[in-house]
Amino acid sequence: MSRVSPRAERLVVIGGDAAGMSAASQARRLRGPDELEIVAFERGHFTSYSACGIPYWVGGDVTERDQLIARTPGEHRERAIDLRMRTEVTEIDIAGQRVRARDLDRGAESWTSYDKLVIATGARPVRPEMPGMDAPGVHGVQTLDDGQALLDSLARTRGRRAVVVGAGYIGVEMAEALINRGYGVTVLNRGKEPMSTLDPDMGRLVHRAMEGLGITMVNDAEVTKVLTGDDGRVRAVVTEDAEYPADVVVLGIGVRPETSLARAAGLPLGHHHGLLTDLAMRVRGHENIWAGGDCVEVLDLVSGQERHIALGTHANKHGQVIGTNAGGGYATFPGVVGTAVSKVCDLEIARTGLREKDAHRVGLRFEAVTIESTSRAGYYPGASPMTVKMLAERRTGRLLGVQIVGREGAAKRVDIAAVALTAGLTVEQMTALDLGYAPPFSPVWDPVLVAARKAAAKVRPA
Repeated sequence: MSRVSPRAERLVVIGGDAAGMSAASQARRLRGPDELEIVAFERGHFTSYSACGIPYWVGGDVTERDQLIARTPGEHRERAIDLRMRTEVTEIDIAGQRVRARDLDRGAESWTSYDKLVIATGARPVRPEMPGMDAPGVHGVQTLDDGQALLDSLARTRGRRAVVVGAGYIGVEMAEALINRGYGVTVLNRGKEPMSTLDPDMGRLVHRAMEGLGITMVNDAEVTKVLTGDDGRVRAVVTEDAEYPADVVVLGIGVRPETSLARAAGLPLGHHHGLLTDLAMRVRGHENIWAGGDCVEVLDLVSGQERHIALGTHANKHGQVIGTNAGGGYATFPGVVGTAVSKVCDLEIARTGLREKDAHRVGLRFEAVTIESTSRAGYYPGASPMTVKMLAERRTGRLLGVQIVGREGAAKRVDIAAVALTAGLTVEQMTALDLGYAPPFSPVWDPVLVAARKAAAKVRPA
């Protein structure tokens, strides 16, 4: 007969969003409160929400903030998870196996001991150190609190001029959201084309779509400072070449792992400043500490190197793996291939695997091909153009990456390539894939397979 320990183990979770609360919930499924006490700390006002949905809430496609919340604090507490909101962990004492936390509303501080620790501190928006970046009216958008602050700012702002700094996923999505709100929007991008996750030739297609939406797109723009008015609020953004009036500024420069706690505790960080973990999502060198979500680096299965990718899909998977292991089971997270999708109006944008500069950086020799096709059979009503770019390794023909830009039906085709990358298929093998076909859904040769045929022909002589 098994005996319950006189003192249940304690699992402490830092961070109450996707990775942290997925880990807590999964651990609770495996072990009851008599065996495992779970304490979670969240410094914000919300838990278990979709940060990816914030631009669509700001833009009005999602009408209510709470539609983005998957599980409330009360629902977590009903599952015997001691969730402490508005409480920020300020220190991790690894030797003493405890964390120090501060109640942000009352200021009280206390220590909580742990047997097992999960670090899910997420990421923070990049906010360059330059004059005016902390002025009222300048917003990063990473959490629901950030989204609410931006909406409150828009409600107070009399003018209708917005400047978005950066043209990655968040920058592009927020530009569209502000257009939907009736703002005149200028996007300042330091790169050659928007969406640096694509090669510039594919980013150019996104550029055209943004301009078609009424967005002013300025590339090769290096922001130097933010100007403020007599009231202290933002009034303009300055680049090396020009000055752009602004009543509100949104930062879409990207995010960095929030690992200040981990760094102070001496935990191992990678090249991108994210926590390093093993396949079980344990922090390397620490048997009873796990980490997941936007604060970690993960293995890129194509390049073989560690990289930082802030996506909710990964965070939820990390949480499931961590919770299983912390709850006494066994699970692993093998890595990623870098799949992501987005949109500008009705233009769909997708990528997976390596870009040209990624392949160059890791020393791969490759061929790149680009094809034009349609989403459906050309004669079927509603067929729309689609551009597919594919990279394949010379000699071996191994698929290295795919980028797709097109209208309805384009983005999710990238999943074909994501599976092929994960399986290590060659472009020659891809041409034989038995994909679904009917005129309303695809040409006889799916655009991804057309690209694979072209890539196979190009690498074959090499």
